[in-house]
Parts: sequence; structure tokens; C-alpha cells
Amino acid sequence: MFNFEEDVTIILIQFSSKKSFAKRYKFEACSEKFVNQVENGWQPTSAHWKKINGFCFDFDVLAPFFGSINCFVADAYDPLDPRGNVTIKWDLMQDNDGTQDVRVSIFNYQLFRHVEPPGWKLSWIWPGNGVIWDIWGAEATEQGNCSAFRGRQLPHSCEKKPVIVDLLPGAPYNKQVANCCKGGVLTSLSQDQAKFGASFQMNIGSSSVNGGPIPGVPANFSLGLPGYTCGDPFKVPPSKFIEDQGRRRTQALGTWNVTCSYSQFRASVSPTCCVSLSAFYNDTIVHCPKCSCSCLGQPGAKCVKPGELPPVLQVQQDQEPEPVVLCTHHMCPIRVHWHVKLSYTQYWRVKLTVTNLNLVKNYSQWNLVVLHPNLRNITQVFSFNYKPLNPYGQINDTGMFYGIQYYNDMLLQSGESGNVQTELLLRKDPGLFTFRNGWAFPRKVSFNGEDCVMPLPDEFPRLPNADQLEAQPLPISIVILLSFIVYSMIA
Repeated sequence: MFNFEEDVTIILIQFSSKKSFAKRYKFEACSEKFVNQVENGWQPTSAHWKKINGFCFDFDVLAPFFGSINCFVADAYDPLDPRGNVTIKWDLMQDNDGTQDVRVSIFNYQLFRHVEPPGWKLSWIWPGNGVIWDIWGAEATEQGNCSAFRGRQLPHSCEKKPVIVDLLPGAPYNKQVANCCKGGVLTSLSQDQAKFGASFQMNIGSSSVNGGPIPGVPANFSLGLPGYTCGDPFKVPPSKFIEDQGRRRTQALGTWNVTCSYSQFRASVSPTCCVSLSAFYNDTIVHCPKCSCSCLGQPGAKCVKPGELPPVLQVQQDQEPEPVVLCTHHMCPIRVHWHVKLSYTQYWRVKLTVTNLNLVKNYSQWNLVVLHPNLRNITQVFSFNYKPLNPYGQINDTGMFYGIQYYNDMLLQSGESGNVQTELLLRKDPGLFTFRNGWAFPRKVSFNGEDCVMPLPDEFPRLPNADQLEAQPLPISIVILLSFIVYSMIA
């Protein structure tokens, strides 16, 4: 039978023995036994998950192992946002003679992961012969074959699998509905609760010329976003709506929810950011691990050398351009630098810098999530917004940093202005604080919800050893000078 503690120990040793984090990131053989046990019906208990969380938080080398568990066991479980998901809500508002009025809403219930341009592309498969007669607040990308219909007005879409996109800001008023027209962009739940949802309305019916039955709730929903997978629709209590300034409440005839979860390992085969470290008490700068996101010279690895002009790209509105990064030893689009700057009697100070090395992308509404035990004693944050995240109740060791609106909420593409930075002032906890053993550095960092590659703990800048701290003998010239001064005073 599977021995959890023994096999996790083996995994830890195997990952620690790998010199390149990029290799460890893709190293899956060590977790094969665990995955096989899960596929054969073994279910990890809460104690097992507690062990996994402990290893992940204390030893970043286990992040790849934890990611492989996410894909198979916990349905893209994120330990820093355990309840995060994107929910699709299908509300049947009215049942007409041969058609139905439906309201579809999308809510981003993730604490720090948001949906960036070009935005969501919602799709589904009709269980029968369904068509969309009209739509408000969104539009189908394809009308499809509507040759079976005759008359002045053809359906908006006759596709078996329609793809729906949000309208752009400034859409015609007669096509707008409440909470629409954001270009498919959804903010995270923590950053802007006014913009984390989207809605549109449809009039649907049957594509049968003889007026067959209305298809009902579709299946096989997809957000059209990398890394997201959606479950089956399930019935929930009917949604209620407020009218007349809160004096009247109406409700849908029926409501179904679809839950979509995210996995970084489904979204990308490699990480997208890395972390470098430094401290005032050590001259060593620990750079991002080599080949963190890719390896220079590998097939498919594209970068721009210093002094070169970036290639001319044809930007497509419906697709995010591939990163074009500066050539570095880590090849990451984003680098986060954590510098332990100063130590006071009761406080210590950290400088945090986020650098964009992507030549073709600006990051709007960016955010940075940091896991560190001293965040519960954070006193002041300069130039950034800060919000504590407490996914486990009283354990206040996780926080989200994000830009100030109209000041630095957009991280510009690589260049002189392609960075944002802040300084943190933290109070020393007498029972917790120390500069030893790398305690002053973060346990985990993520940018826009994507885990960043951390240096190994044994590479963290260390305090000077005892020999360096011992009093050194004075130079002979100073000894002679002091002797002369003392002799002069006596004489």
C-alpha cells in the first residue's frame, strides 16, 4: 500500500537533488506512484493534505509535485485560494410560446487571478437543435448555417456549439444590458468587486422548422481560456433580482450553475515568472534559477538580445500574443526581486520590485501574492495597495499587493518604465523574527495568479558566519599610531 510519508520524503530528496528548477518543474516520475494510487481509488485524508501543504509552504522544491497532485486529486486546488473558481449562472427568466428568455452571468470568485484581454469566450453544446434568436450584452462569433429558416429575420446564431464573446465598451445602447460590455475582462474578487462579473441575455429556441422542443440547458461549457476546465450544469435555488430600488424582488423560473476551475499546469507547460533575492547583510545577489521559464538556445525559445529590435508582430484582437522576452539566463517574462533593505530596533524594511521583461505586453490590473509569516505584522506599504488574504481563517501570512489606480496599476512593457516597486515596513515579532536560515525571504510568490520559480532555500543569502563576526586584529599602523598618542599624553 502507498506509504505517504515515506514517498513524500523520497520526492523531497529527488527534487532537492535536481540542480535546475526547470527540470524539477517538469520532473513527474517521482509522483507517478502517488498518481497511480489516486487513479486506483485511493483518497488522501485531510492529514495527508496538511502534510502536503506543510511541505509546499516550507520547501518550494515541492511546488511541482503539488502541482501534479492538483491536476489529479483536488481539481486544480490552489492552497492560497482553496475556494476560488469561476461560476457560470444560467437563469431561465421567461418561458414563451416556442422560445425562452435566458440570462447568463459569469462571476470570477478567485481572490487574485483575473481574466485578461482578449477576455472570455463562452461556449457550450446544445443538447438538441438549439438556436439563438437574439442576444444582448454579447454576441456569437459565428452565425452558422441558418438556411433552414425563411423570413426577414434570421437567428443570431444557428451553431451547434456557439462561441459567445463580450461586447466592447461603447457598444450601442440598444445592445447593452447591466454588467456587460467590458471586452471579456474580469477583475479578481479582491481587487475590484464592481468588475468581477459579466452578464448577457438571450432569446433561444429550436432550429426545427416545425417548432420542435426547446433544447433546454446546454452541456460541455467552456470559458475559452487556457487552464480552465468546467464541470456539468447543476440545479441550484432560483436567482433573485432586486427591482424598484430594493422594494421588490423577482426570481428566475430556474437556475443552473457551472463551476470552472483553473490549473497552472494546464495553462502553460512552463512557469511565467521567477524570484531573485538579496539582503543588506550579504553581498551575494541570488538570481532567478537558471532556465526557470525556458532555456536560452532551446528549440522554440525566442528572445531579443540587448541592442536588437524586437520583431514586428501582427497583433490579433482575439488572441494574446506570444511573449517576446529579453534574453536572460532564466527567460521569464516577469522577474520579482525581494531585497531585505534595513533592520531597525523594532522594525525591518523590504524593497519589492516587479520587472516586466516582455517586450509586447503591458500588464493591467496586475497583482502580486506573497506568502511570509511576518505579513501579519506589516505596518506600512509604500506606493502599492495591500490586502491580507486569509484563506485559512486566523493564519494571516498571505497578502496581495497591487497597483494604485491611475498611478501604477499598469505594468508597462519592458523598458525604462517597465517596472513597479514598493517598500514594506514590518514590525519584528520577538518570538518569531530572525535573519537566520533565510527566514526573511518569502515562502511563495505568485504574479497574476501564476506561481513564480523560487531559488532553493540553501541558496538564500546567509548571515555572516561567526568567524566573520569576531573582532579582527587592528592593523600594525593603527597600533603604532595609538601607541604614539598614548606615549605623548604620558610625556
